[in-house]
This record gives sequence, C-alpha cells and structure tokens, in this order.
Amino acid sequence: MDERFTVAVHNCARVWRLAIDKRLKHLGIGQSGWMTIAMVAKAPEALSQRALADMVGVEGPSMVSMLDRLERDGLVERIPSPTDRRVKLVQLTDAGRNVFAEVKKEANAFRAHLLEGVAPDDIAVATRLLEGLRKRVEDTL
Repeated sequence: MDERFTVAVHNCARVWRLAIDKRLKHLGIGQSGWMTIAMVAKAPEALSQRALADMVGVEGPSMVSMLDRLERDGLVERIPSPTDRRVKLVQLTDAGRNVFAEVKKEANAFRAHLLEGVAPDDIAVATRLLEGLRKRVEDTL
C-alpha cells in the first residue's frame, strides 16, 4: 500500500505536468521553460539563478541554458543582485508576464476540469496531506 501511494503521487504529478505541457505547445516553450516562468512569476521577489534551479529541480548549468533561451526570446531578464555582484537575479519581462498569464489560464482550466465533481472536503484533505508530506520531505534535505 505504501509503495502504491508513492507511485501514485509521482505518476500523478508527472502526467499532470505532461497534460499542461500539451496544452501549452502553442507557446513554443517546453515544460521546463513554462515551469521556470511560473516559478519566477509566483516568487515574492526576484530569484537567483541557483534558487530558481533548486525550485525547478534542475542542475545549475541546465538552468543557465534555459535562462539563456528565455532571455534570448525576451521572456526574462537577468539583473545584478544589489547585495552580491556575483549573483544574477531573474525577473520576467512584459512578454514573460503575458506567457505566464497564458500558462495560468490553461493550468486553471485544466485543474477545474479535473476536479469537477470532486467534493471540496476531499480536495482539502488531499491538499493538507500533500503539503504536509512535502514539508516532511523538505525537512530531510
């Protein structure tokens, strides 16, 4: 039972991202691109490249390559940190904010479709469980 739960959580997250990615193909950026844009958009302050790589779950060099592409496409810009000149902070451009609005629209519509007919109490219980598990996992890192 415990292993089945682990597999279910992993596979659900994986296919959820794949389904949203399929709906975002028209944007011309892949899953790692729109996930990066979403993380930057949702952050309360500009993120360092390292922090962003950790949040997206990729290695530093992979994030640098991703940011190079997103910057070339005019979706993000890297600015110097005011506290550490070795650090570059990432922020969205106007075009990047437009892409995020599309990502958010598609993700919200997909979520609403999937959760249609699911009892709000069930969603609340599942959400609390997953948030609690995430916290426990993070505490082990």
